Amino acid sequence: MAKVAFIGLGVMGYPMAGHLQRAGHDVTVYNRTTAKAQRWQEQYGGSYTLTPRDAAQGCELVFVCVGNDDDLRQVVAAKQGALMGMEAGSLLVDHTTASADVARELAEVAAERGVAFIDAPVSGGQAGAENGALTVMAGGEPEQFERVRPVLEAYAKCAELMGPAGSGQLCKMVNQICIAGVVQGLAEGMHFAQKAGLDGDRVLGVIGKGAAQSWQMDNRGHTMLRDEYEFGFAVDWMRKDLGITLDEARRNGAQLPLTALVDQFYAEVQRLGGSRMDTSSLKLRLPK
Repeated sequence: MAKVAFIGLGVMGYPMAGHLQRAGHDVTVYNRTTAKAQRWQEQYGGSYTLTPRDAAQGCELVFVCVGNDDDLRQVVAAKQGALMGMEAGSLLVDHTTASADVARELAEVAAERGVAFIDAPVSGGQAGAENGALTVMAGGEPEQFERVRPVLEAYAKCAELMGPAGSGQLCKMVNQICIAGVVQGLAEGMHFAQKAGLDGDRVLGVIGKGAAQSWQMDNRGHTMLRDEYEFGFAVDWMRKDLGITLDEARRNGAQLPLTALVDQFYAEVQRLGGSRMDTSSLKLRLPK
């Protein structure tokens, strides 16, 4: 069992930190909104502090899960950031979906203080976080990853090291590229089924047993048919992730025409008022 800190109690971080506490670890949390940290303590036990620096003091492992690159720099490297409270030999694990550049940057900053760093974005959404069934894709040094792997098992069904710092973020970009294409295809398929006069639920029951089957089909197909989108991974977050991905593609020369197109489709959904809707809301832009 370890003394750990968890910084960022959003829809992902809140249950992830809870799993760590329930697994027997001694968890201290920090959240920008203190009331949420207090609510977490009431639900799970553990403790909370008023700064990331205080949360990290005396901890051998510090986990972070915040919104974007700038948020990450603020809670990690600012004057009251986690690194200012971490001791040499400790390990910082970042679960934020961010750029590969900021992962490499923070790995260097951490190393200057004798702290190891792993970028470890996750996939599985809010349900995966709540059920302790996330997939973790990591970048960093093998010995440090093996050090944290047993702790990750509190909320991960799969955790793999993909390469040096930044590799976890690059793998998460591949994940988002694949999701974008699948969700658009599913939206068009359900739209076509309805226009053709088919029973969409029966269509899903049949094609879901063949080569078209996917997680998105199993978990989002039926709700698409009913235009239910008030749950899940928000369009705003997906556009943030796709923006990071497209920026990286411009640097490395990858051609992502479908990803760029779906990103613009999500922009349409935002204009329709769907910023906080699930990513399956791509179907909203198709005429009834």
